[in-house]
Amino acid sequence: MLPSSYEHENCSIARALEMVGERWTLLIIRQAMLGTRRFDEFQAELGIARNVLTARLERLVQAGILRRSLYEERPKRYEYRLTKKGTDLWPVLMALLQWGDRYEAPNGPPVVIEHRDCGGELDDRRRCRRCGEELEAWQVVRRRGPGASRQSVAA
Repeated sequence: MLPSSYEHENCSIARALEMVGERWTLLIIRQAMLGTRRFDEFQAELGIARNVLTARLERLVQAGILRRSLYEERPKRYEYRLTKKGTDLWPVLMALLQWGDRYEAPNGPPVVIEHRDCGGELDDRRRCRRCGEELEAWQVVRRRGPGASRQSVAA
């Protein structure tokens, strides 16, 4: 029987899943990388239940993946921003995106990731296909791909 937790596993993959493997967690991190900062924005972008979002944000803050910053005193309201630990998940998200494009996107990728400076597409090593620069999350933009639906595209 599979345990309900991986916390006692002596495996880095299992430990990583313990941090980011819950439903919604990587999508919250994706949204943070896209610039989403506030609770209501996360909720609107993802369509996630408020109680679930609250729990996931709290867990990500406790894990040091997000940091919470007060932006309004009355009522108290917070923004959530990625830490270094959080931005280090960008390669993981890009690997999942590219795997999904290859195997789970029959009409083509819903989103194409491009180098902000030259417009070249991201390759499987997170380099720009046009200029060859190694890219970080803040150096890319997304555009609708051939498999995009009429709904908003989020990757």
